[in-house]
Amino acid sequence: MAHQYHSFLVLLLAVAVAGAGAATPRQLFLVTQAPVTLTNHHGQLLTGNYSVNLLWYGRFTPAQRATVADFVASLSSPAPSPSVASWWATTARYHPGAARLALGRQVLDPSLSLGRRLSEADLASLAARLSPHRGSVAVVITAPDVLVDGFCLSRCGLHASASAAAPPKGSTRAAAKTAHGRGRFAYVWVGDSAEQCAGECAWPFHQPTYGPQAPPLVPPNADVGMDGVVINLATLLAGAVTNPYGGGYFQGPAEAPLEAVTACTGVFGAGAYPGYPGQLSVDAATGASYNAVGVAGRRFLLPAMWDPKTSQCSTLV
Repeated sequence: MAHQYHSFLVLLLAVAVAGAGAATPRQLFLVTQAPVTLTNHHGQLLTGNYSVNLLWYGRFTPAQRATVADFVASLSSPAPSPSVASWWATTARYHPGAARLALGRQVLDPSLSLGRRLSEADLASLAARLSPHRGSVAVVITAPDVLVDGFCLSRCGLHASASAAAPPKGSTRAAAKTAHGRGRFAYVWVGDSAEQCAGECAWPFHQPTYGPQAPPLVPPNADVGMDGVVINLATLLAGAVTNPYGGGYFQGPAEAPLEAVTACTGVFGAGAYPGYPGQLSVDAATGASYNAVGVAGRRFLLPAMWDPKTSQCSTLV
């Protein structure tokens, strides 16, 4: 069952990058899975109102950008049940949670200003271009032809934190105050895996690279790569809010933590098991699978999230 953890094939998380939460490729192994219990390490969580600013690195179509922007906007927008907003509401149960995320500004970088190959330091530099501050989360999304260190091999994305640049010497008092207000900020990177590893980072919309083989699902927004980005972005935003600086809610070592959603990897609906995402809603006209409704009736597939009240992985359907 979706919320039980016994000795069977489970989706085993690969080792994450030190100091950062990661959405990892979905690989199947036979292991004995202990019950999931995320511990509150009493570090800072993100609470209050936050804008989510997006930087598009590489070429994306307007339709692709709209898919992700609508997902982010849906996190705080009422919609028919089961809704994206009700999925996000679970993060408020992580004491003292309740971060309200709203869509902020979007920046385009189609010319690949830092080149086609990026390091983790490059990702932090790109995030810093979004004028980050304590009331924002910076999100960098890389195009399918961009090579990021560790992408596909050990991760599909990550969330981390950095400090805003200090004001230069001689800055006015107002400038110094603004820089101080920015302080430490959380950021997220997600890669579009359509051309490099859709079987690992866009499952269940692509045949899995490893493990049990089943026909892929039809993506609700007709784009395997971007619907996969939504799954991984949802995973990482939940981690960024509940464990932004490495001292929040997680299980296991801080260097490779199981977080709010990565603790439930591979579960999307009731009755999920390895190779089967669970019972989902299906659009009668398109055959697309989904479990959440957002703004303007847009549909998404969102992963299960660990619920602190029930100590179980909770699904929308």
